[in-house]
This record gives sequence, C-alpha cells and structure tokens, in this order.
Amino acid sequence: MRLIAATVTAVLVTTALTGTPAGAALVTHCIGTGGAVTVPNDLYVPAGESCDLTGTTITGNVSVAAGANLVIDGGRVDGEVRVAANGYLDASNSTVGGVVVLAAGGYGLYLRQAETGAVTVRPKGTATIDGFLFAEDTKITGSVNAQAGEVRLDKGSEVSGGLSTNGTHYTDLHDSFVDGTLSILNSSTGSVVCGSAVRGRSTFAGNLGGVQLGPNGTLDSCASGGYFGRDVSVTNTTGGVSVEDTIIDGSLTVNSNSPAARVAANNRIRGGVAGDTATAAAAAQRRAATAGTTRDDKAEQRGEQRRTAAEQEAAAAGPADL
Repeated sequence: MRLIAATVTAVLVTTALTGTPAGAALVTHCIGTGGAVTVPNDLYVPAGESCDLTGTTITGNVSVAAGANLVIDGGRVDGEVRVAANGYLDASNSTVGGVVVLAAGGYGLYLRQAETGAVTVRPKGTATIDGFLFAEDTKITGSVNAQAGEVRLDKGSEVSGGLSTNGTHYTDLHDSFVDGTLSILNSSTGSVVCGSAVRGRSTFAGNLGGVQLGPNGTLDSCASGGYFGRDVSVTNTTGGVSVEDTIIDGSLTVNSNSPAARVAANNRIRGGVAGDTATAAAAAQRRAATAGTTRDDKAEQRGEQRRTAAEQEAAAAGPADL
C-alpha cells in the first residue's frame, strides 16, 4: 500500500474534489492494504482505488473519492466518513465517531457490527447508480436519512434518533430498534417491519409496493411482529398493506390504500383502528394468492461482490510500507 503524507497543496485539491473541508495540514492517501497502525491525520482513498485496512486507527476524517473503495475491519475513525459517487464503504467491527455520508450516485454503505454517527444517503439525482445502506448488528448514534436506493437494518441494529426515508427502492427493518420517529415515504417496492421496535410515531405514505408490519405478508418472510410506541399511519399505499401480530401503543390509521389494508385479529392496538380495512374473505383470498412469496434480497450481494473486488484490488497493490 502507498500511504502518502500529502502537502497542503494536495489537501486543497482533495477539498475541491470531495467538497469536504481539510481539517489537518496533511492527508494520508491510501492505496492497498494496511494493518494496526495509527494515521495521525485525515485519510483519502483516491478515485478508482481500493484501500483495505485491518485494525487501523484514523484520527481525522475519511474521504472516499469517486469509484473508490474503503474496506475497514476492526478499525476506528475519529472523524467523519464521506463517500463520493460510485464510492463504497465496508466497515466491520469498527467505529466511526462522526457522520457517514453517501453522496448522490454512491455505490453503497455496508456496516456490520459497527458503531457510527448519523448516516445520510443523498438523493440519486441524475446519477445512474442507486446506492444502498445495509446495517447488521450496528449502532447508529443519531438519525438515519436516506433518499435513494435500498435500505435495510437487520440483526439487532439500533438507531438512537429517527429513521426517515423518501424515494428509496425499499426500506426494511428486521430485528432492529429505532428510538425516535419512523417515516417511510414513496418507496418503489414498499417497506417491511418485522421483529422490530419503534419508540416514536410511525408514518408510511405513498409506498408503491406495499407495507408489511409483522409476519404473513406478501413482501418478505417474517418470524414475528413488532412494537410501535406511538401512533402508526399507513396511507396512499398500493400493492397491499398487512398488519399482523403487532403491538401498537397508540392508534392505527389506514386510509386511501389500494387494496384496503388487512389488519389481523391477533394485533394489540391500544387506540383502535381508523380507516378502511379489507373484509375477512378478501384478506384470506389475497393471502392465499401470495402464499410463499418472499422478499428478494439479492441486492445484498452487491455489497459482498464489491467488498471482494476491493480486497483483491488492495492486495494486488501490495502491503503498507509504514
């Protein structure tokens, strides 16, 4: 790997490319593989390059340039991480002290057993790449805001603030916890919330592919329902709405959904149900017609493929000479 302490001039170039201010006099450029060392300043992965770090501490901020990859395992970033168009961040067993931001057209963020600050996925805009955010057993201190791509929180992930998405491909929560409000708007293939808890008010609106709260829906296989600590509203949704084996410590509103929502008898809804619901016969017919349907999670393979390619490219560049 080439770890290069850049001059102030190079820092200014980096700032122009990434849009992030230079917080230190030096920037370390990372190409290849690195181990358990401390980088005493900002780190920059140049455009089209790959950086694979294990046990590395970075005391400043991190910028992943266009088309670049950063894979970090067992590491720590004291500052923030910003990922440019077609850039990729893969963080396992690692801590990011600041925010994590995926720019418009960014390839994706894959977080496993990680801790980060607030996470943002920018709108796709005119970019051809529609990014993703996958978080597994990850703690996010702050809010999550995504306006593009695929969003999935899984395997005990926690968000200390709210989770808000608008215009994603889908937004799913499995076995996860949101300590604030939940707002999922205009997802093209809808939303699934299973085995998860949301403390604040939850709003689902304008989702084209349906909304599934709990098991036995049409979007994904699910073992259990969930808990909502405040009111839940599901409106203007096409593709089907199902609420089953779910606890709502508030009211459930289901208006202007096509077809009408299926609200099972095994829910516990403290404030009652308002709006249009399907008859028992219609609900049973729709459920039988879609029995066995599971949500397509092939998109997760995108992260695995990119990680493998990045590790191979970094290895080919050689070990660090630190």
